[in-house]
Amino acid sequence: MRTPAAAPPAGLVRLLAALRAGEVALTTAAFVILVLVIFADVAWRWISGSGIIWAREVGVFANIVLTIVGIGVASADGTHLRPRFFDRVFPSRWDGVLTRIQEGLTALGFAVLAWIAILVVRETVELQDRSIVLRWLTWPVQLSLPLAFLLGTLRHAIFAAFPVLRPVERDEATLEAPAR
Repeated sequence: MRTPAAAPPAGLVRLLAALRAGEVALTTAAFVILVLVIFADVAWRWISGSGIIWAREVGVFANIVLTIVGIGVASADGTHLRPRFFDRVFPSRWDGVLTRIQEGLTALGFAVLAWIAILVVRETVELQDRSIVLRWLTWPVQLSLPLAFLLGTLRHAIFAAFPVLRPVERDEATLEAPAR
């Protein structure tokens, strides 16, 4: 006789919601900065004939934060890319176990990436690397890498432990206009 899966603690539901809200806020802020900088650069080029010298660097920094933190938003919403060629290889009765394995491996992968990112940021701090034009230290922007990967590790570890919290995956077919 199978015992039903344990219900996830309410705190995990709130934690996942808070993580997603924070990631959405961060990616939105980075997107707004990116748009404003590009708009200002184009407008200034139109007015003066030359661009804003720092616009490219700020735009690149904003884009780094936007894209790397956006991975978490995609995972939280079930819209991330993943290979689907194994979906029909195993019997459907294995889905529960395979979901836990998949999420566990994803969490492990994110943990490895987080460790590598931490080493990169640590080296950048030690070397005091700076951006070429603005002369800003680059490690504060690079912190988005280990942060995003650590949050991905946490999120997917929770999904492995409590698959019921995993978002329903959406793909191109389910993202189309709603049925009439």
